[in-house]
Amino acid sequence: MVNEGAGAPRSRRGSHKVVPSSDQDGTGEVPCPSNGTVEVKHIISAKLQLKKKAEHLKADLMRQFDTQVNEFMDSLIEESASLGSSHVSTVFPLSDKEKSKLRHTRPSQGQSKQFVIRRSLLDELFEVNHIRTIYHMFIALLILFIFSTLVVDFIDEGRLVLEFDLLVYAFGQFPLVVVTWMCMFLSTLVVPYVLLSVWAGVYPTSNHRALWTVLAGSLLLLYQGLCLGFLPTYVVLKNGLPPASCFILILEQVRLIMKAHSFIRENVPRVLSLEPNKANSLAVPQFTQYIYFLFAPTLIYRDKYPRNPCIRWGYVATKFSQVLGCLFYAYYIFVRLCIPQFHSISMQLFDLRAMVLCVFNSILPGVLVLFLAFFAFLHCWLNAFAEMLRFGDRMFYKDWWNSTSFANYYRTWNVVVHDWLYYYVYRDFLWMTQKRFRAAAMLVVFTVSAVVHEYVLAICFGFFYPVMFCLFMCFGMVFNFVLNDRRKGPIWNVIMWTLLFLGQGVLICLYSQEWYAQRFCPIQEVNKVLVLGRFI
Repeated sequence: MVNEGAGAPRSRRGSHKVVPSSDQDGTGEVPCPSNGTVEVKHIISAKLQLKKKAEHLKADLMRQFDTQVNEFMDSLIEESASLGSSHVSTVFPLSDKEKSKLRHTRPSQGQSKQFVIRRSLLDELFEVNHIRTIYHMFIALLILFIFSTLVVDFIDEGRLVLEFDLLVYAFGQFPLVVVTWMCMFLSTLVVPYVLLSVWAGVYPTSNHRALWTVLAGSLLLLYQGLCLGFLPTYVVLKNGLPPASCFILILEQVRLIMKAHSFIRENVPRVLSLEPNKANSLAVPQFTQYIYFLFAPTLIYRDKYPRNPCIRWGYVATKFSQVLGCLFYAYYIFVRLCIPQFHSISMQLFDLRAMVLCVFNSILPGVLVLFLAFFAFLHCWLNAFAEMLRFGDRMFYKDWWNSTSFANYYRTWNVVVHDWLYYYVYRDFLWMTQKRFRAAAMLVVFTVSAVVHEYVLAICFGFFYPVMFCLFMCFGMVFNFVLNDRRKGPIWNVIMWTLLFLGQGVLICLYSQEWYAQRFCPIQEVNKVLVLGRFI
């Protein structure tokens, strides 16, 4: 018989079972087999492979779970947005005529913007101590700006100078601004609503529908061109309003035009869908709904918006105080970083080296102004009005700072304006062209945005210097296609921020130089110098 000792053949898997053997020593132990080290390594490698498989399985499961949760939350939001009408129709059966009325009074799902109750992103992020520390850092920088200004003024003047002459100048002739705004607002409150009401009352029962439509549309365009278009611009140019006062009137002019267009655009289809020879009072919204829309922080009209249950007046006071703080922040930025630099450059002849240095020196104030404009208007100002109106949907912006493409940056920087451009320019253009020219629709959106931006700057600064238009139409358009949504990863976010910083530096540098050139080197003086040069 064969002795099953240490020299016997082992199984394939290298069993660790100890078998009796005549080769045992006095201690009763079996000598270690020669391939024991190989077996241990094999077991360890098998365990590592099993662990890797488990980790991959865990990652796949978490990814699938996250996707399902997102899909569930999206469907839940959509259902909650349409809960009122769907619940009513299921509990209380409606007739075909009532269903038609209900369908005309609300937008179709998936075809228009859905408003839901949600907080602004910065309000959520500021609850995290690490993020709030960044906010504290900006406050500390403001304190240093104030301290440095006071020290320099004390050294130069021998006293503390707290006159804020730049702010007083920028917001000059403010009573005229208020009177002009009241005329603009009251006309927007009355004219579009009256025109829509009269047209909606005549159109369904009239035998000359096309004539009434052309007449009402012509009156609306005439009103927008004269009262909202010409009047504010004339007041600004005629009275030579300073920059901040100009921005208030011109931006309000653009806002009211966009509001009036949205109100007409959302309600005209209701009237057109009415049955012939039958008027319907539901086609025209109530006047109080229109008033609420004019003050609401959105450019998309709805009869009703999701509302919060109460008003937090402490929150409102905090937001308005932050807006005021941003104004003083901008004042110190211009006083300490911009005015000394550009006042000296305006006295020098053009030099390429000085121009390049000026652009890079303008990046810091340009970026700070960008952050202040975003925080003061898109976060503080809009949230303050939303809170006073109990407006529930606070998504005025998204996480644009995480963008890895300019296409995503354009969509997330200012959601309020982006929604208006998307629904009333991009989608309406596709509807008119039967969805055949998407690239042309995008070009139209860029053109409208660039023209409006350049119009605002030209009127407010008092000169036409199309730097913003060129950046929008040239570099902005190119970056929108080159740095598109397929670009992922941290390096693309770095590239986006680098180009954004450089663009802000170019804007601040060129517009500031032209501002000082218009004042210290007017065209009349240049013409005199040229004439004298010819005689010499």
